Amino acid sequence: MLNSLSGRFLILTMAFVMLAEVLIFVPSVARFREDYLLARLERAQIASLVLLADDMIDPALEAELLENAQVFNVVLRRDEIRELVLNSPMPHAVDQTFDLRMSTPWEMMRAALSRLANPTPQVIRVIGKPVQMGGELIEVTMDTGNLRKAMIDYGLNIAKLSAVISLITASLLFFAVRWLMVRPIRGVVGNMIAYARSPEDTRRIIVPHAGVTELRDAEVALNALQTELTHALKQKERLAQLGGAVARISHDLRNILTTAQLFGDRMEMSEDPMVKRIGPKLMNSISRAVSLCENTLAFGKAEEPAPRLERIELAKLVGDIIDSERLSAGDHDLSFAEDVPSGLMLRADPEQLYRVLSNLVRNARQAIVATGKPGEIAICASEGDDSWIIDVRDTGPGLPLSTRENLFQPFAGSNRKGGSGLGMAIAAELIRGHGGELALAETGEAGTRFQITLPKEIERRL
Repeated sequence: MLNSLSGRFLILTMAFVMLAEVLIFVPSVARFREDYLLARLERAQIASLVLLADDMIDPALEAELLENAQVFNVVLRRDEIRELVLNSPMPHAVDQTFDLRMSTPWEMMRAALSRLANPTPQVIRVIGKPVQMGGELIEVTMDTGNLRKAMIDYGLNIAKLSAVISLITASLLFFAVRWLMVRPIRGVVGNMIAYARSPEDTRRIIVPHAGVTELRDAEVALNALQTELTHALKQKERLAQLGGAVARISHDLRNILTTAQLFGDRMEMSEDPMVKRIGPKLMNSISRAVSLCENTLAFGKAEEPAPRLERIELAKLVGDIIDSERLSAGDHDLSFAEDVPSGLMLRADPEQLYRVLSNLVRNARQAIVATGKPGEIAICASEGDDSWIIDVRDTGPGLPLSTRENLFQPFAGSNRKGGSGLGMAIAAELIRGHGGELALAETGEAGTRFQITLPKEIERRL
């Protein structure tokens, strides 16, 4: 209950109302103190009028008048004459004097707080202006005990009233929030739960209808997300079905082509000049077709394991790759260079990183050899604050625009005759498994550069 949105609104509203009451408590108590003192002055003035009407009054009546006014004595100033009208013994001398005619609001609040904080009774002198033009000045002395008690009672009444007001206000806000906000939010959550059970069912896609602008915006965004996800799931299902069909077709086609390859092998033994001339070309075409079928089947069943990260020495791994590719280059005028700092250690799966770098270098070698011109392939590495950077450069002819657009898409990124277009897609997938990125940094007539970025920190998800 208290952890719900409406429950927290209830608590916050009560707290804010009580805070507001606290902020107005001091001015309210100061005003009450002023009214209390003015009331004492008014009573004292009425008591003095009795004596002015009859100079000879009984002492008992005088004491009763002073007790009713809750003062010790009364001084009136009339016609420029200051006169002690009523008088009774005081417990001790006057401790403080307050002139209500010249007190500022800040002084009244300070005096009120001081009186509440001081429980010791004092005798104070209060000066004010008589009512109904009853003179120029009236002055009384009084005890503060009753004043402080009345101020405390008034403060308790304010606290009780504040509690009642805050409870009523918070309750009204509680039900308003539950109706206007919590109920629509629960509707959105319920729709999300129902949609998660069957995301392919378009009937479960939320229909925006909330009256609150923010909630309606959330419903519109959720509607767009659910619609896109439903379409994506349908497309994924179709692609999965298509992939299954392609795999079956590739399997059958591979068997057919294998049979054709066997017959082709026999044709190569023919002495017919025409067969000898056409046979090798036919065999090459069949071999490429078989290879494409096998790559398609392998990619469809491929489930690359998660990388087994360990600290490896990059220079040694790069040296093995270059030695292997140098042998594959044969007599072609192709040079290899490596610029890897000695002792550079990075965190990666050695087998998967070898496959990625070997694929990049092999592609560069094949591109340069195909031109028949000399060339160079270089592998460079550097270490940053939060990642390792590996660059693979070549001086080949560069990649055509059509290849760049689909470079990392399976079966679409190859510009080499007979290539399946799977190598770069798999390489990019392996690097993503490390939390890094494989990107085409630049390509053109001067050559091509691929960049691998491997993060140093391992992302941990709770």
